Amino acid sequence: MVSRKFFAVALMALAALGLVSMASAQDENLSGDLEIFSWWAGGGEAAGLEALVARFAELYPNVNVVNSAVSGGSGVNARAVLATRMQAGDPPGSFQVHAGSALNDLWVAADKMEPLNDIYEANGWMESYPQGLLDLISRDGNIYAVPVNIHRSNVMWYVPANLEEWGVTVPTSWEEFLTTTCPTLQEAGIVPLSVGQTWTQVHLWESVALAELGTDGYNGLWNGTTAWDSPEVAGVFDTFGQILACTNEDRDALDWQPAATMVTEGKAAFNVMGDWAAGYFLELGLEPETGFAWVPSPGTEGNFIMLSDAFGLPVGAPNRDASVAWLTFLGTAEAQDIFNPLKGSLPANTDAQISDSTLYNAYFQSAYEDWTSNAIVGSLAHEAVGAGEFLNGFSEVIAQFSADPDAETAAAVVAELAAETLIFSEAPMAQPTAEATAE
Repeated sequence: MVSRKFFAVALMALAALGLVSMASAQDENLSGDLEIFSWWAGGGEAAGLEALVARFAELYPNVNVVNSAVSGGSGVNARAVLATRMQAGDPPGSFQVHAGSALNDLWVAADKMEPLNDIYEANGWMESYPQGLLDLISRDGNIYAVPVNIHRSNVMWYVPANLEEWGVTVPTSWEEFLTTTCPTLQEAGIVPLSVGQTWTQVHLWESVALAELGTDGYNGLWNGTTAWDSPEVAGVFDTFGQILACTNEDRDALDWQPAATMVTEGKAAFNVMGDWAAGYFLELGLEPETGFAWVPSPGTEGNFIMLSDAFGLPVGAPNRDASVAWLTFLGTAEAQDIFNPLKGSLPANTDAQISDSTLYNAYFQSAYEDWTSNAIVGSLAHEAVGAGEFLNGFSEVIAQFSADPDAETAAAVVAELAAETLIFSEAPMAQPTAEATAE
């Protein structure tokens, strides 16, 4: 499989660099169970997690890692299970959480996380992670998670040979998509844009919102300078409704992988999904730039909708020393070079070998260039902004909108929801700096 090939290449490359085991004599005595809770249950993300667990087992052979991945809904199901467990005082050893609002406004604010400053200082990570990213995992001077990757949300995927066969080009705006691309493909019996269940529709919505509102207008949704009851936001929903009319009728029955596969199988022309789709396409044996290709979603050129997967140390973790060892491992360049080529994401640790083309293919090189040069905005669908009650309520609005696309009603309901639940940030999304992102 492609995943095994990448895993083997990663380990060989690291061995050639002379990397040694991180385990000290004391660490090697760690034992017992370590439960890792995530929603990485399929595709490249599962392969990446399995590769991390395999390497961790080599470093700490007496620790039994329990992989408690919960599938479905880009973490929706997992987060529900986790919330129940945390409220009952039954935390896992470590759990996946999105950097930003999901971490700080939910778990840190509730005093459910231990600070990790000592780990960062002991490993010299204050210089290894971009300050903008550190800001997203910090509150009141404390750092509360270890980021393992950087993802981009606003990516449109396609197969070049299919577009050539169908006589269409990649649209650069949603207006072009709606007036030219969509009708041409529908006339040929091809689904213009594949999409899946509600969370993937929220994911699509944020790309549409960024294109329609622009960088400042989109950021204004989260810092309070863009009114949710404005005509501009109502216009986003109107455009979004027209776009949904160009998608597959069975969208509410599909998760992201089947929706993405519609593109690779020639049933649909385009799919807007995060760059974990690159890992999935690699799992299918497809080659970048030929088997699959990508552009920023229409109208978002020069912008990077970001999210970052991280792991933290919950208060009351049952095998705390093993949890600390896991987090210490995750933050290393070694771990991130094992994980990210399989997951389909960029390493968060800037000491990782991003320039190594045997680890990071053409997509990653392109994404890294954009990450270090584009305007960075936060993902709603993946909780960098608007996490918690707002995202839950917004998802319900999108589910209703999918069945009954009434733009004015949707905008009005969301405006009321924002007034009741949204925690506004005073500062715009932090940017990576040239120094912090240098290889």
